[in-house]
Amino acid sequence: MWVWSAATLVLLAGAGGYAWTNAGGSGANDAPYRTAAADRGTITASVRATGSLTPITTVLVGSQLSGQVIEILADYNSPVKAGQVLARLNPEQIKSRQDAARADLAQARADVAVRRAQIDRARASRLKAEATLRDVTAQRDRVTAQLADARRTLERQSELNSRAVGAQTSVETARTAVEVQTATLASSEAQIAALAAETRGLEADVALAEGQLQAGEAVVLQREAKLRDVEIDLERTEIRSPVDGVVIKRDIDLGQTVAASLNAPTLFQVAQDLRRIDIYANIDEADVGRLKPGQPVTFGVNAYPNRTFEGAVKLVRLSAQTVQNVVTYTAVIEVQNRDEALLPGMTANLQIVTEERRDVLRVPNAALRFRAPGATASPTPLGPAPAQAQAAERGGGRGGRAGEAFRERLMSEVQPTPEQASAIQAILAEARGNAPGREPGLSDEERRAAGRQYRAELMAKVSAVLDPERRAKLAAMMGEGRRGPADPGSPGRVFVLDAQGRPQGLTLRVGATDGSFTEVIAGDLKEGAPVIVGGGPRPAADAPAGAGRAPGSRGPRLF
Repeated sequence: MWVWSAATLVLLAGAGGYAWTNAGGSGANDAPYRTAAADRGTITASVRATGSLTPITTVLVGSQLSGQVIEILADYNSPVKAGQVLARLNPEQIKSRQDAARADLAQARADVAVRRAQIDRARASRLKAEATLRDVTAQRDRVTAQLADARRTLERQSELNSRAVGAQTSVETARTAVEVQTATLASSEAQIAALAAETRGLEADVALAEGQLQAGEAVVLQREAKLRDVEIDLERTEIRSPVDGVVIKRDIDLGQTVAASLNAPTLFQVAQDLRRIDIYANIDEADVGRLKPGQPVTFGVNAYPNRTFEGAVKLVRLSAQTVQNVVTYTAVIEVQNRDEALLPGMTANLQIVTEERRDVLRVPNAALRFRAPGATASPTPLGPAPAQAQAAERGGGRGGRAGEAFRERLMSEVQPTPEQASAIQAILAEARGNAPGREPGLSDEERRAAGRQYRAELMAKVSAVLDPERRAKLAAMMGEGRRGPADPGSPGRVFVLDAQGRPQGLTLRVGATDGSFTEVIAGDLKEGAPVIVGGGPRPAADAPAGAGRAPGSRGPRLF
């Protein structure tokens, strides 16, 4: 019995010794941190989106006339050429109007011919009257000459009679001749006046006939225009395709009556040249600034799950769309669809390559997210400056959490002496209640200016209690968030293990990311260096947030 008791005591002592030996750490094969090597490779940053395939040009073919469809010559997926007849409406009523318009035009042209004949007749009458007037004028000139001769004869006979040389009868005969010639001259003058009046009347008839001819010619033009209008309506009974393309929709049936009284109904939809097609993609406002014309695009559609198509960004439309407080922009992607496998309306799952870096130093994103015990999260582009200082610049909206995070990072990276830490604690406690920008009535610019001044004063007070070495560490920590025009990338931080196996932070500048890896632009990280991506000791249950044990300081293991 005592043998079994002694064996039991030995076993319990061995188990207790094993548990005590392993109380302070893990086994040799249980590494406290997980690491990954920083390597060189390609970083491809992209934006993912969805969109619908749309023809570059979709033409709506409609009818401007009302009528019954008597023939359909194109159907879905029919390739068509510009000018090709797609359908016909009943043209009988329009043909009747065409015949009536032609008859009216012929009548108008006949009226014009009659008026031209009237003009010719009026002109001939005017020419005849002018000739008669010239003849009477000549006769008047002759009578005038004869009257002058008769007057000279009368004067001569009268002189001879006064000398008792001539006979009295000769005087009387000469006087009678003068009187006859005077009457004849008066008759000629009257005839000339009558012929002149007749000539003016005939000229008025000619002018009237010419005006009537012009009116008749205007009527002819009017009837010709009416005939052309009817012929255009007759042509419109044939529904033609305006472009080369493919019929993607048909909205009429044989025998259907088309009503175009208020608007032109759509009969067909023709997609112009499906060998080139566009994708209208909805891009979130957070990603739209990364898109530029010409960027390559790859996408897939559900119809071809094993095939990848390519395209390029054509443009990003400036007009925004807001749906349930979500703002998106429309990006137009141009795609060559030579085999016409892509069809309008398909949904495309897009990947737009916005940035590509080849053969660059890169680290896993998990390394940038890793936070060593007692250290704050690595800086990001959205928050590179200390959180408390940013909160002060915005008016002190963050409160105690931001100040606590800043204090933890300050203590972890600067590592002040106990006396310096006590002074810094007092400075931060005093500054916690004096954050600027809370006064009412301040503008946003005034609040930002007050925040910048507050941050500068706070850092000056903290820097004053530090020795030169720690003051340089503080300046380096604060410099992580300052990015100048010639300083590309964003601030980042990774941790590597030092010679004692403890995490040591490295400040980097990082660039493009593909979601798994991030480009390293500047920093002390070397290719092949192991960076911590996870693991590490767990903090004790009563330890404050952010605190942790040294590597290997785990609780006792009993089995």
